[in-house]
Amino acid sequence: MNTFGSHNKHISSIVLLAAILLSLLMHLPHFSKELMSVHVWRQTQTQSTIDSFHEEDRNIFNPRRNNRGTEEGIFRMEFPLMQWLIAGIYPLTGRSILVTRIFMFLTGIACILGMFFFLRRLLQDSWIAGLSAWAFTFSPAFYYYTLNPIPDVFALALSIWGMALCWKNKGLKYILGLVLLSLGTLCKLPFGIFFLIPACSILENLGWFKLKQKATPLPEAIGKLVQLILALVPPVWWYLEVIPGWKGNGIVQGLMENTVPFGQLADYFVHNLISTLPELLVNYAAMPFFILGLFYIFKRKLPLNYWPFSLLGIALLAYFLFELNMIAKVHDYYLFPFYPLLFAAIGYGIQGFMRSPFPYVRTAAFALLLLLPLTAWLRMQTRWNPEQPGFNPDLLIYQDELRKAVPEDALCIAGNDESSYIFFYYIHKKGWAFQKDEPSAEQLNKWKNLGARYLYSDSRSIDKIAVEAGIIDSLILERGSIRVYRIPQNQEEEILGGSEIETK
Repeated sequence: MNTFGSHNKHISSIVLLAAILLSLLMHLPHFSKELMSVHVWRQTQTQSTIDSFHEEDRNIFNPRRNNRGTEEGIFRMEFPLMQWLIAGIYPLTGRSILVTRIFMFLTGIACILGMFFFLRRLLQDSWIAGLSAWAFTFSPAFYYYTLNPIPDVFALALSIWGMALCWKNKGLKYILGLVLLSLGTLCKLPFGIFFLIPACSILENLGWFKLKQKATPLPEAIGKLVQLILALVPPVWWYLEVIPGWKGNGIVQGLMENTVPFGQLADYFVHNLISTLPELLVNYAAMPFFILGLFYIFKRKLPLNYWPFSLLGIALLAYFLFELNMIAKVHDYYLFPFYPLLFAAIGYGIQGFMRSPFPYVRTAAFALLLLLPLTAWLRMQTRWNPEQPGFNPDLLIYQDELRKAVPEDALCIAGNDESSYIFFYYIHKKGWAFQKDEPSAEQLNKWKNLGARYLYSDSRSIDKIAVEAGIIDSLILERGSIRVYRIPQNQEEEILGGSEIETK
């Protein structure tokens, strides 16, 4: 039995447009808000790189961080294509978090359209692909990050389109797909997993696994292989260059450098299975589709059983287990590479509901689909809350005054800030960040001698250490829990200022 509207491109276009417009309406109150909430450290890290491209250096190979002391601050992680593109808009608009959020929302739209394109090819049904793309739009995690500056959304958009174009395509579409996969991997290393799709396609074209009655001519297969290798060169070169500089980064080592007890790793696994998966990645209202879709995939002969996708699923599971100690219970955006297969399963589940001979089953499916935006909103409504921004709220409340308190180019000591990004982002300064009241008088003196001229502190313990060591003189500004002190530049100023600070 065919579903109503099967293969109806007009209906699917309406569904896609409705999903995008509703998402826009739900996000509208947050476009002009500053960065805050879950993983705000990652957001401020990304936005600080954007700002550095705009204010300091347009060289895409030189992303910079603010916690740099007197050094250049060049810090290469993922290839900063997204950050560089956003910074390229600022000369026209001025630096604006609104511009960044608009760019991210447009990137989210590209993800939604890419998911539709991929699922339409997989399911051979535009109507079901449109409904599945609707469900993807309101995945709570995707809904949240759609508006926030993290490169994972950008890499996801590139990779979905790249995988879809590479899958069983030839000529220019295949080459474009490889380019997009290459860029997606550059922008976020885990998305390199999707190169498995064109690699498997080449093996199949060579007649391996007896999946084709007649193999593709050898010259054509070799040509595709050469194109694939060329597409891999940029990300391989980039990460071979930058990974040695990732000191203390557990992403590359994964479980090979694991210090987390096995019991805790098991707890992480269970948490991601019973909480992150249904609550953040899928959406509770979409779980019936997901469960039915898994049943169809494993019990029936469906295209997702096509061996490259099975291999992709195994590779994703291996990636998850390898990075489990880093994913823990918090890094939901590390799981973005799972989205295409998760929503392929959901698409099969929606298709199963819609093909039911019982009208009440189809009615229940429509009810669940209509419920998705509400459940996504309910799960994420506490985010973007200025009263609980995920860091010292005084940074957000007094941001403008804190930025203007000292000269723009002054080197500063700032903290407490466990992220090393949030504090400097909000005061818009550069220098040395500290956390957990850690710096001693000797360390503060060292930073002073290197050129630190002001201390931003929300720690009375650090204030006391700085006063006792004679490092600071006058209190320039106090807003909420944050104090701004001047650090004297010579011994005479230090002696004269010592009595002044003690009277405050």
